[in-house]
Amino acid sequence: MIVDVNLCQSPALRLAKAVHGTNNNHLYFFVVQMDEVLASVAETIKNFAVIYLVDITEVPDFNTMYELYDPSTVMFFFRNKHIMIDLGTGNNNKINWALKDKQEFVDIVETVYRGARKGRGLVIAPKDYSTKYRY
Repeated sequence: MIVDVNLCQSPALRLAKAVHGTNNNHLYFFVVQMDEVLASVAETIKNFAVIYLVDITEVPDFNTMYELYDPSTVMFFFRNKHIMIDLGTGNNNKINWALKDKQEFVDIVETVYRGARKGRGLVIAPKDYSTKYRY
């Protein structure tokens, strides 16, 4: 499956949602919440992005390469290249929390797609998700 995500040369953005084969009960709501957002935006983003599900228990090389230890992670790939996104969190490789707002996620995907088409390996998110303004 990961070969499909990485080696595809089509102009569509690839979203890889990496999950562990089993979910911990105390983290289950977080995983379900992100799944609902991904399912609800799939139709909206289908013209420029495709969502893949990757079980990281079956792809251990992918785990070490991208430090995948969270219960659910979303990463972006475009033409065989990992596209990083600066969300203000310090971790530019992935989104490892659940976004609640569907439009917010669509905005992120559109921003990554536009940046990737221009050849950028790092894209700035439309919103700062750092905790410095959340007191």
